[in-house]
Amino acid sequence: MPNVFVEELCRIVASEEDIMLTKAPKGTKDILPADTARWRRLERDFVGACRKAGFEEIRTPVFEHTELFARGIGDASDVVRKQMYTFEDLGHRSVTLRPEGTAGVARAFIENKMYAEPLPVKLWYEISCFRYERPQSGRFREFHQFGIEVFGSHDMTADAEVIGLADAFLRGLGLTELSLRVNSIGCPSCRPSYREALKVFLEPRYTELCDTCKLRYERNPLRILDCKSSVCHELVHGAPVMMDYLCEECRSAFTQLESYLTARSIAYEVDTSIVRGLDYYTKTAFEFVSDMIGAQGTVCGGGRYDHLIAELGGPDVPGVGFGLGIERLLLLLENTGIELPAEPGPDVFVAYIGDGAKLRAQAVATDLRASGVSADIDTAARGIKGQFKYADRIGARYALTIGDNELSSGVAPLKDMATGDERKVPLADIAKFIVGNSEGEG
Repeated sequence: MPNVFVEELCRIVASEEDIMLTKAPKGTKDILPADTARWRRLERDFVGACRKAGFEEIRTPVFEHTELFARGIGDASDVVRKQMYTFEDLGHRSVTLRPEGTAGVARAFIENKMYAEPLPVKLWYEISCFRYERPQSGRFREFHQFGIEVFGSHDMTADAEVIGLADAFLRGLGLTELSLRVNSIGCPSCRPSYREALKVFLEPRYTELCDTCKLRYERNPLRILDCKSSVCHELVHGAPVMMDYLCEECRSAFTQLESYLTARSIAYEVDTSIVRGLDYYTKTAFEFVSDMIGAQGTVCGGGRYDHLIAELGGPDVPGVGFGLGIERLLLLLENTGIELPAEPGPDVFVAYIGDGAKLRAQAVATDLRASGVSADIDTAARGIKGQFKYADRIGARYALTIGDNELSSGVAPLKDMATGDERKVPLADIAKFIVGNSEGEG
């Protein structure tokens, strides 16, 4: 007699497997054609901003040796302790999907001896990152970032340049209500005295801290200031601030940064609560923040890391940079009502009637593309009415119709899909006509 329970269990398991086959993993998102047009616009604008400022692109592997992040980011950080996608490969090596961009770029800077090039080296990148976090608005387990890094300058003009690039890019998109917040988190010379002062302040409150912050108390108490727990947020109210413990060098550097931001007409506010989530930061820390994307209000954040390269085994070369979340940026644009221009449809849709015209249409579409004109053609064996409906749906600028008469005369009707105007154009001159009209409109 069949075991009904086992059969039902197998049916449920099979059903769940089928669902998994057709559903993206939790915390990830498909970027569909309607969305990729917006991404391309952001990419073009960001690349343009970087090129104007003399930055060059770098591309690094999507995974690195786990030790790179443990040492570079800090093994006491939440990213390393809780959020990394780490696994053992077939060679029994521990590797990790990158949770952020700076450590991998720093590794590439060292490995490829870029420090021997004229300094500073100015790099930009666009990457996907991976963190095991609870998905919510503006936060994904696979997310994407724009980033820049400047290696080889101790001068605060580099910090101002990095902040200025982010400010120009964001304002160029129409985001004028973002708040730039800056802070100094000191250096190895002055930070220890602040750590002790902070621990003294927190000691009577230790038992009330969340479990995570109890661990931070000994290893990196500054991170308690950045805790998202409402209880811990209240407990640090009135805590000592790093600004009061800065050494003369750090204080002078921050004063210089303020003067450079003012010279660039960049509005900012000093926010002593900014410590950033990664342990490699020194001196400058900054964030561009909005209150229009919920709890995940930081769109762009970064700062200076003067000792990271040396800590990873390279020479003593300072650095400064930022990471800018693309998903959060798109969410902010949407919430503020800023629409990015849609990608245009093809310049021309080549329609045909009959088998002979179908053959000629293939050649015409191929020649148009070779001439720099975007051209589409029916591949679904539609009738002529269906072809025109499709041309309208994809936003084609013109529709060209080829039939028996056009094959014999070499002249075909070209219809402006927006106005309905139609004119006869020699097939050999289609590309020239479209390019000429485009230039005239420009």
